[in-house]
Amino acid sequence: MSPVFSHGDLRLYLLNLLDEGPRHGYDIMQALSDRTGGTYTPSAGTVYPRLSKLEEEGLVTKAVDGRKTVYEITGAGRAEVAARQGDLEGIEAGLTDSVRLIADEVRGSVREAMKSLRADLAAASRSERVEARATTESDDARARSREQLHRADALVSEFRARIRSDLRSYVARGGELAASIVDDLERTLDETARNLTRTLQR
Repeated sequence: MSPVFSHGDLRLYLLNLLDEGPRHGYDIMQALSDRTGGTYTPSAGTVYPRLSKLEEEGLVTKAVDGRKTVYEITGAGRAEVAARQGDLEGIEAGLTDSVRLIADEVRGSVREAMKSLRADLAAASRSERVEARATTESDDARARSREQLHRADALVSEFRARIRSDLRSYVARGGELAASIVDDLERTLDETARNLTRTLQR
């Protein structure tokens, strides 16, 4: 992102803010943020070392007011601000341009973020549709399997009932259940069971 202040400009701008009246550190940082439309919010690590340097140069004094340290411009500081009005006007103009550039960059970033978000939402929507279709197909498959299972159960029950009825009728007519008949039935059922097991394991 484009820098807001060029090298050395922040120092003079801090003096200019204090020329408007005494301020504590947080108030200075807030004023910088307000005058850049929130596009620049300096950290304490940026502001306080510069204020200390201005104090060392005799351009600023500080006094403790409760839990706050208040900074105030000195006569020498006012003289520098007055002497550098042309520089300050250039800083103000550059500040306007910098803020405009930052705003343009932010808008561009927001547009790209919105494109990315729309793409993510579209992908998520497609994924949900695919999953919904897969779930529906899976539900349909389970429903078909349940239907086939009921049918198979019905066929087995019908077969058992028919065999039982045939055997009873045979005995009622005087027929004798010879061992060969039972063995044949056992072999047939066993072979049928093996065939069914092989089919289910494919």
